[in-house]
Amino acid sequence: MNIAIVGFGLQGRSVYEFYKSKNNQITICDKVTPDDLPSDVETQIGEGYLNRLDRFELIFRSPSVHPDQIVKYNNRDILTKVTSNTNEFMRLVPTKNVIGITGTKGKGTTSVLIYKMLQAMNKRVHLGGNFGVPPLDLLRENIGPDDYVVLELANFQLIDLKYSPHLGVCLLFEPEHLDWHTDVNEYFIAKTNLFKNQKSQDIAIYYALNENSKRIASTGAGRLIPYYKSPGAFVAGNHIVMDGLPIIALSEIKLLGKHNWQNICAAITAVWQIEKDTSAIASVLREFGGLPFRIEFRKEINGVKYYNDSFSTAPTATIAAINAIEGEKLLIIGGHDRGLDLSTFANEIKKKEAEIKKVIIIGESRNRMAQNLDKVHFSNYLINDSPNLTEIVFKASEIAKSGDSVIFSPGFASFDMFKNFEDRGNKFNQALLSL
Repeated sequence: MNIAIVGFGLQGRSVYEFYKSKNNQITICDKVTPDDLPSDVETQIGEGYLNRLDRFELIFRSPSVHPDQIVKYNNRDILTKVTSNTNEFMRLVPTKNVIGITGTKGKGTTSVLIYKMLQAMNKRVHLGGNFGVPPLDLLRENIGPDDYVVLELANFQLIDLKYSPHLGVCLLFEPEHLDWHTDVNEYFIAKTNLFKNQKSQDIAIYYALNENSKRIASTGAGRLIPYYKSPGAFVAGNHIVMDGLPIIALSEIKLLGKHNWQNICAAITAVWQIEKDTSAIASVLREFGGLPFRIEFRKEINGVKYYNDSFSTAPTATIAAINAIEGEKLLIIGGHDRGLDLSTFANEIKKKEAEIKKVIIIGESRNRMAQNLDKVHFSNYLINDSPNLTEIVFKASEIAKSGDSVIFSPGFASFDMFKNFEDRGNKFNQALLSL
């Protein structure tokens, strides 16, 4: 088969590894020459990398490439040939026990919680998707018909998804990625694809306090189950409860922040449809402290605690971090400006004025963020123009006193100064080594 792989990042490489030994002719199409380009492929590199794709029988779109980009340089009919790593996995996966998680924030944490809870129940389970392992790579793990697969799925994978999992979970939905989507409606529609092809025997779990989450989950014919209210898991007093059973006391949960109660309730509601094992669920919640770069405590230096929340790419994530960490704090915020409304972000910082000793604003968004803070009469900030994160962290350390927390929670995307949020987070960790 004559195959084009458009974009040769992690998921594009996964497609290559899956198809290279099947007597296929593969062409890598990318804007720039990828590192470690295989020697057994044809290439179409540079400005014209999207041209004349109709000569291929099958076109694999990498998540960073919007389908409309392909249409722009070809025609609308070409989309019948376009697929993705996720689509191909869903077509080939040999088990019906696929669990897909989407939403704006919390996908990774919820996915790992479900994965760990199923493991604690002695299920054979596989984890992949938007973070970690590309879906096609999971097929190397010899997935059996009784195995479970947990997939974290972002809008980039969902925009042209043709299959829906048996169990879908929609977390909180709010506008994001508007620099990639044409508008918020396209972002919304992308999320609905996780549920659109569900049948009546399938399950659609949604966040009860978010109407958009319910609308997204209601797109298909799956059985609707809310969480954060009955009959799903919810917070009652000092416990998380499911089916009238207290699962765990809030004080026993290792994950920081009330926002994680939503993720926990989503995960409990999902695994409850598989097995009602309160002991296994509680054991995971006592032990799992979170993923890297998600309000991650890194170290304490001279009595000052440093937290790495580089995964925060939207204001709501930074607000969650502010609320999760008690006491006086310094914030480092800013990054690539997607043009989102920052008024709520500024107001939430103003509300915590008694706790926030200083806000250090960095990156492309720094001036607009400062203007929004001025509008709410929050003046305790400084703009740092340095592109060097070590210098920025050193400045924060000069201001912080023993007992304070320095929270690196940008609230913006990373692409102005860094490759991605992992690169940003790693550079923050490296900066701490110099203190």
